[in-house]
Amino acid sequence: MSFRLFEGKEHADIYQKYRFDPPDEVKSIILSYLDKKKGRPHVLAVDLGCGTGQNTRVLAPHFQEVVGIDVSEAQLAVARRVPGSPNITYRASPAEDLPFEDGSVDLVTAASAAHWFNTDAFLKEAERVLKPRGCIALLGYSTTTCELHCNNGTGDLTEVLTEVWDCLMPYGNKQVEVSNSMLQEILEAIRFPEKERVENIAVKTRLSVCDFLGYVQSFSMYQAYSKADPEAAKTMIQRIQQRFLEMGVSSAEKELEIWQKYFCVLASKPE
Repeated sequence: MSFRLFEGKEHADIYQKYRFDPPDEVKSIILSYLDKKKGRPHVLAVDLGCGTGQNTRVLAPHFQEVVGIDVSEAQLAVARRVPGSPNITYRASPAEDLPFEDGSVDLVTAASAAHWFNTDAFLKEAERVLKPRGCIALLGYSTTTCELHCNNGTGDLTEVLTEVWDCLMPYGNKQVEVSNSMLQEILEAIRFPEKERVENIAVKTRLSVCDFLGYVQSFSMYQAYSKADPEAAKTMIQRIQQRFLEMGVSSAEKELEIWQKYFCVLASKPE
């Protein structure tokens, strides 16, 4: 089965405001792989589980057409409100039943989303819609390798980040484990002979304390926590703020830096 956890309007607004765009380092790896395996022109990219369109917009300058696909109408409504390129369109559809003809797509991609799909059905559809030598690119990062730092000399705040994950993990599920495994199950299930995983793509992102708290609230685990016990979820956010104060981070606008190690699962359809 696939999972539908990002469908509320409030969650969609939080997701758009606080989630990070896929980094240039990963984008370059994907485009280089596509150049190598299929070559140009890059006509059609399909971004599955596109949410509010962060990855879709990143891809737009490099393709004649990019289509963002998501099951959540709320997420797509937010995506359509964000200024973007005229070659972007959004459609409501599951990743397991795509509205494209056989052999019509150059790139099928998903950013921090593939672990929510039904693996076998999704891969069957990807194989169907891809052109010969077309590519799959599934990117993400493991929450278990993230670090948090402050640029004002306060130093390593990773223990606060660890406390956040420890609090939220009871509200996770097997799909979160799949993501943290760098999509190992999906990599093994891909039937194409040419496949690989690029790991340890180090990315540092600057954000304020306020943005970090919003980022935490954008996670499905936090949303599940908030639904199960709203007051406890609010208390957790307040506790994070208090922990920052105890560690010398005195302002909600203080700049932090989150260190993440991205990965990218890549595969190319045979001729």
